[in-house]
Amino acid sequence: MADEKIIPTLYEWAGGQAALEKLTEVFYDKVLKDPLLYPVFKDMSGDHSKHVAHFIAEVFGGPKLYSEQDNGSHASMVAHHVGKMLDETKRKRWMALLLETADEIGLASDPEFRAALVGYLEWGSRIAVMNSTTTENPVKEGEPMPKWGWGEPGGPYQP
Repeated sequence: MADEKIIPTLYEWAGGQAALEKLTEVFYDKVLKDPLLYPVFKDMSGDHSKHVAHFIAEVFGGPKLYSEQDNGSHASMVAHHVGKMLDETKRKRWMALLLETADEIGLASDPEFRAALVGYLEWGSRIAVMNSTTTENPVKEGEPMPKWGWGEPGGPYQP
């Protein structure tokens, strides 16, 4: 099938691991300087930005670094938000800083990619806020990692 087009993953379109690690590194540097977000993230580990880059990479169709190298899971990512008491003001600031950073580092800016990126970030950040007000992780170990693509029907999960 020579004329069959191969559609790149969001991970590939974003620029791969190096681009996502740069995004999260620059972003979390900003977070630590932000008066609203600093209290939430002040105790994060030195590896936090890399783990988040690994998570996003896996969700966007890249290598399974988060689940295999970092020994993480969807449940463990959600667990980091449980009890943090996030709110809409913090969520919006988090979103604004992340999208500002994406522009600053030159992450792919075409409308299709940015729509997928913003869709994922809106979905994930709203779930983080919901889970931050609970005391128990609603995601059980062994549940699949989210998978995000170019807006395929069926939502972010694909078996």
